[in-house]
Amino acid sequence: MDAFGDLRAHGSLFGSSALSAPWALHFVDGAPLTLCTVLDGGGWVVPEHGEPEPLNAYDTVVVRGPGTFSFVDEVGTPAEPVACGEHCAAPEEGGTRHRRGWHDPGDGATTLIVGAYPVRGEIGARLLDALPAVLRVAGGGTGDAVLDHLAAEVAVDAPGQQVVLDRLLDWMLVCTLREWFDRPGGEPPAWWTAQRDPVVGHALRLLHAEPAAPWTVGSLAGRTGVSRSTLAKRFADLVGEPPLTYLTHRRMALAADLLAERADRTVADVARAVGYSDAFGFSAAFKRVRGANPSEFRRAAR
Repeated sequence: MDAFGDLRAHGSLFGSSALSAPWALHFVDGAPLTLCTVLDGGGWVVPEHGEPEPLNAYDTVVVRGPGTFSFVDEVGTPAEPVACGEHCAAPEEGGTRHRRGWHDPGDGATTLIVGAYPVRGEIGARLLDALPAVLRVAGGGTGDAVLDHLAAEVAVDAPGQQVVLDRLLDWMLVCTLREWFDRPGGEPPAWWTAQRDPVVGHALRLLHAEPAAPWTVGSLAGRTGVSRSTLAKRFADLVGEPPLTYLTHRRMALAADLLAERADRTVADVARAVGYSDAFGFSAAFKRVRGANPSEFRRAAR
């Protein structure tokens, strides 16, 4: 499991519209991540804070919430803004809103596709923290093939559409962010760069896939096929902290999400889910890392 394995669209909302100039669509709900792309024509994405970004055919812009943004035919357009809230809203908290993406066939020369992507919890926050308010990736990359599938699916109403849209959004998001992180002159976060290392990348995938396993540096080194000292040094150099420190922070982030989102789980249940057989030991570790014990954290999160 890589850095995107924790991020799964669930009840994502898609929309498409064929636009005729002049137009101004104002996306008012501030989804955690919103993808905007056009299949034909072009326009401008104007964020609430920041510089406008051009959006040409098969370009993709990702806007990080909670700020709002507009899609206009040209900067300074005379068009009256149309608020996209009812149809373009972020998914409701607490679960899926099963509904077909909005689709306005229109007769314009610019076909816009928008996808609101729900990113929740502390695990998702690590990705959000690595992104600017607005990023743009030009067409011509791996995402072009995804857009062809996405455009066809948004325009129909068929059984299983929500699942297809969710997975297409996952695919499109990963393709876009991968190209942005790997762009020439980019400064990707350490956790992204470390995944490309054959040893540290393998270790990270193991820790992500099996966070509750009784890991030691020795057992992790054995699974990655190197010595303890080699793993410890390479991991610290690339990730910025030792393997078990990383694991502790990872476990506590997972625990924080479980405590905040799963009221049916006791503290002991959460402890076992992240690798602690003793709820008292887990509570002590959680307070040491988070500054509050699990029960206090859960009350504050609610």
